[in-house]
Amino acid sequence: MTTDTNEGKIISLRGQIIEVEFGGANKPMMHDLLFVKDQPQIKMEVYSSSGPNRFYCLALTSKHTLSKLNVVVNSGQQIMFPTGLKMLGRAVNLFGEPLDTLGELKTDTSLPIHKTIDARSNIVTKKELLETGIKVIDLFSPFVKGGKMGLFGGAGVGKTMLLTEILHNVVKLHEDKAVSVFSGVGERSREGHELYLALQQSDTLKNSTVVFGSMGENPAVRFLSAFSALTLSEYYRDELNKDVLFFIDNVFRFAQAGNEISTLTHTLPSEDGYQATLESEMSVFHERLSSTDKGVVSSVEAVYVPADDLLDHAVQTIFPYLDSVIVLSRAVYQEGILPAIDVISSGSSALDPEIVGTEHHRIALEARVLLKKAENVERIVSLVGEGELSGEDQAIFRRARRLKNFMSQPFFVAESQKGQKGKFVSIKDTVTDVGDILAGKYDTVAEEQFLFIGTAKEIGTKLADGTQPAQPAVNQ
Repeated sequence: MTTDTNEGKIISLRGQIIEVEFGGANKPMMHDLLFVKDQPQIKMEVYSSSGPNRFYCLALTSKHTLSKLNVVVNSGQQIMFPTGLKMLGRAVNLFGEPLDTLGELKTDTSLPIHKTIDARSNIVTKKELLETGIKVIDLFSPFVKGGKMGLFGGAGVGKTMLLTEILHNVVKLHEDKAVSVFSGVGERSREGHELYLALQQSDTLKNSTVVFGSMGENPAVRFLSAFSALTLSEYYRDELNKDVLFFIDNVFRFAQAGNEISTLTHTLPSEDGYQATLESEMSVFHERLSSTDKGVVSSVEAVYVPADDLLDHAVQTIFPYLDSVIVLSRAVYQEGILPAIDVISSGSSALDPEIVGTEHHRIALEARVLLKKAENVERIVSLVGEGELSGEDQAIFRRARRLKNFMSQPFFVAESQKGQKGKFVSIKDTVTDVGDILAGKYDTVAEEQFLFIGTAKEIGTKLADGTQPAQPAVNQ
């Protein structure tokens, strides 16, 4: 055993977990960064204790050349993530090393990626709406400044596309006073590349930073990438006094990476199979997404739902931290309505008359009641056909179809795939148009006319009162 005060030795290797041993008094602290003495490029982070003088460490780099009894050195500090204005416009990894082609990154400051929230922090809350320009979200699940929004859905229903569209619209609208941080945790490298290109093409990359730990990385890198992104968000908020838009895709992969680490360190799982520390990990992550008197952090979180089961324990641990919940539905997706949002299952604490106004609140509730009634009517239609419905039920059924179709929308980030220009629709226009649909103003207009339009002014058919709608305004 080495006697140097900051040196230890490797005693076992298990997957991405390295077990090390240090002498009696020279024990490393939790989260300390270690490196191999004769291979300093190999780094690991102290994760937990495995015995009186032994520690489980997370391998952060390739470890193929390691063997038992290799000497490790304690750096005496955590992983330090570079900060500063030079981080804007860049795509980086867990350590702040460039993943783009823009050359070396040199910053004057760096911060540790792990942090305990000071109870004396001046946490503030706001009741100001953040307009996303997406009709179905702005109407039924409004996003409040400084709030947290979750996008829940199974595989292939459009979570990443929706998150990217929100990022595009909100950052573009607030580019003069806000910056964004995107954390890619456990997603495909292709999706990260597509996001980077979308930000570049929309000219919003200059106000954004992408921190990426892809699906192909080991669980420790995926898990810790989220904390690197949080550290940068806190820097933008506290040091630059900026409003920060934080995006993560996705939180379930973050929980999954923690579960993989827990399994490798022989930690007993809870009854549902997830790590016993899942709730505390979610708490630590979300409490850092807070707003203070120095700046506001608003977050949008994509959440993969395994097997479309919203009752999955990892998914359930996320709900308590959210202000707005968006549930994407496979059934709606199969109808060809995009974004495929289940309005009945989605909601927001911001849908309050004091925040959105009485008219918005009234129309959103009436629209939700209409869609709920239409669900029952649709069962009858599937059995006996629409012709057997009463006049009142036929009106409910058809208006609900128009409303559902109107909630579809062409996205800016999908222009290259769809060949259709994206549309940004203001909350005011959305509320007015939905109110008109509910009032029967468009009862003579074919349902198909409402698919993938912006405002109702784009419909070229005569209205129920015989007037011709105005031509659509120039897209925002």
